[in-house]
Amino acid sequence: MPDKKIYTDSAIEIKELYTPSDVPAGSRQEMPGQFPFTRGVQEDMYRGKLWTMRQYAGFSTAEESNKRYHYLLSQGVMGLSVAFDLPTQIGYDSDHALAEGEVGKVGVAIDSIEDMQTLFSGIQLEEVSTSMTINATAYILLSFYVALAKKQGADLKKITGTIQNDILKEYAARGTYIYPPQPSMRIITDIFEYCSKDLPKWNTISISGYHIREAGSTAVQEIAFTLSNGKAYVKAALEKGLDINVFGRRLSFFFNSHNNLFEEIAKFRAARRMWANIMKELGATDPKAMMLRFHSQTGGSTLTAQQPQNNIARVTVQTLAAVLGGTQSLHTNGFDEALSLPTEEAARIALRTQQIVAFESGAADTVDPLAGSYYVEALTSEIEQKAYELIATIDAMGGAVSAIEEGFIQDAIARSSYDYQRKVESGEKIIVGVNKFQSKEKDTTPVFKIDDSIRQVQSQKLAQLRNNRDPAKCDQVLQYLSDKATSGENIMPTVIEAVEHKCTLGEIADTLREVFGEYR
Repeated sequence: MPDKKIYTDSAIEIKELYTPSDVPAGSRQEMPGQFPFTRGVQEDMYRGKLWTMRQYAGFSTAEESNKRYHYLLSQGVMGLSVAFDLPTQIGYDSDHALAEGEVGKVGVAIDSIEDMQTLFSGIQLEEVSTSMTINATAYILLSFYVALAKKQGADLKKITGTIQNDILKEYAARGTYIYPPQPSMRIITDIFEYCSKDLPKWNTISISGYHIREAGSTAVQEIAFTLSNGKAYVKAALEKGLDINVFGRRLSFFFNSHNNLFEEIAKFRAARRMWANIMKELGATDPKAMMLRFHSQTGGSTLTAQQPQNNIARVTVQTLAAVLGGTQSLHTNGFDEALSLPTEEAARIALRTQQIVAFESGAADTVDPLAGSYYVEALTSEIEQKAYELIATIDAMGGAVSAIEEGFIQDAIARSSYDYQRKVESGEKIIVGVNKFQSKEKDTTPVFKIDDSIRQVQSQKLAQLRNNRDPAKCDQVLQYLSDKATSGENIMPTVIEAVEHKCTLGEIADTLREVFGEYR
């Protein structure tokens, strides 16, 4: 009987048996906490400090999201992760005509410094690490955060957290962009420059493979396209004259964790090794500037609306993959997220999944537990090789920006997505409860709903804000912002000044729309 051929979604053939001859010689000498960091960025990894357990949350108004944050903190969350609604992500105030039907739906609505203050009411920013999933308007949300920290009397040198701030993957996979690629890259390097001086512990970007994977890429494509985007950001910062050993220390990454346990673990290990070598080639000499530190989230696109409780098992496998792969922080999805935003119960179970893996599974007891596995070491190297081949293709096109402008990355993701769906529909790939082991029982999972009246509440807040501010001062500072955007000066200090004078998110975004235009 011929040997059955098995492949990962990245088209890597899995052998029936792995032996010492499959292990690349160099991997036997690698140690955690040392270049190229295949085995982890810290010598002791979770024996010294567990990964940060975040739960991505944000919905409705700042008041409602604040309640959820306090609940999550009371349940053992170590860091906050903010989800913003679509109007906030693309630079429209809640009372804008294009915001209708979207306010507070997929995240929290933040229009002004006053909303930001409400969002973090009772939470000292100096004492909590906050991740904000925001891209095109990252410069504004970071300014709100800085202005609030100053208002709280916090030492900006101690403020920790991350803004996603990864615009390239928006053009390739997600769509919440505003400005064309070149001015968007300029804003990102302004943030790098500002934070290196004023907010030294802040992660200035979270270069994201998560959304690339959610759009349908394979594991190999996820790291190849993400690291290519990372190279583009580094080169843009170098062209601005920034020091790679300074800004390189504050670069972070955001990856997806899917169901193929071993491919995901190998993906994380390969990505660390690749980034260390890429940064070395680009001129980094400080080991900390070569470390790939990453946040991970379990795979939203893997969750099923059919038999949603099965998603608890999927999230558990994905949690193990992230932890065994050496993540620095993790968000676990609620089992009901194929149906709606997570209920409080689903959010608690998702957090408990992390805590069980941390304290009961033994996965955190030793560094890189699967190191030396013939299978894992061989798979790590094969993923690395295939990802480098893709990166070489992108480099030959002139880099990630050119590859996106030519549609290469988008087309590759679309082809992989189509191929995956074809395999599911044909039954070649089994999804439990979807194309096999179905159930005729009617699902009764409760869903979390957001009321459309949120827009009216936010609009009333905006009207009150505009009545209680100095309109002449707002006009003046927005003109200053326009001037700095035009002249090429760093815009961040002026954006912070604008939010302190109660300029709204939409007003600031529109000011730069007038200077840079919009990407279509």
